[in-house]
Amino acid sequence: MLTIPRPSARRRAARLQKGFTLIEVMIVVAIIGILAAIAYPGYRDYVLRGRIAEGTAGLQTLRADMERHYQNHRTYATANSVTTPCGTSRVAGSFALSCDGTPTDAAFTIQAIGDGFTFKIDQRNVRSTTGPWGNCATAWILKKGQAC
Repeated sequence: MLTIPRPSARRRAARLQKGFTLIEVMIVVAIIGILAAIAYPGYRDYVLRGRIAEGTAGLQTLRADMERHYQNHRTYATANSVTTPCGTSRVAGSFALSCDGTPTDAAFTIQAIGDGFTFKIDQRNVRSTTGPWGNCATAWILKKGQAC
């Protein structure tokens, strides 16, 4: 008489299990959630620092344009129908650049507003920051946790 060998219990169990259990899926979802909760705020701050760099670079460019206007006309204000550079609307990334007040013959203050921040600079290169990362009357705060 010929006998057919029976598969072992281990082989039978391996043949029957063809997917993931609910517990295994929930563990993977929890791990992904934890990683996302840790990584997303850091990524958001990283992107915001890039936008801030665009805004402050735009302010520096506008300040240089104001100084060039002063060299040509001996005033920061509109002269001889030539509009002051900060009199025109400009955008640097997600920041809007504009005059903070009206430029005079000897003084100006320009600002970049966007993403909850306001960065300012004047003709003496005095900088200030107002925003969610803190306020500073003497410098630009360019990253979270930076001291004034």
